[in-house]
Amino acid sequence: MPDLVVYLPDREWLVLMEAASSHGPVDTTRQGDLAALFAASTARLVYVSCFPDRAEFPKYVDKIAWESEVWCADHPTHMIHYNGERFLGPYG
Repeated sequence: MPDLVVYLPDREWLVLMEAASSHGPVDTTRQGDLAALFAASTARLVYVSCFPDRAEFPKYVDKIAWESEVWCADHPTHMIHYNGERFLGPYG
């Protein structure tokens, strides 16, 4: 299970958040594992790697999965988007 799951019923999204400093970020392998874990869900999945601060983020920058998001606690109103067709939303 991810560290935190948030359901947004108005959008039918499951936001799957991982504390990157404890278990690592949402990398390609973890993204696939979470997709399989939630395959029966009708909600669409959003993947977020969470960091305590931007100083921790560079240690994992090359491991973050495409089509996911990054959030840093020291800048809580901002997110970093890892490519894809949209910002903060499900893919596929």
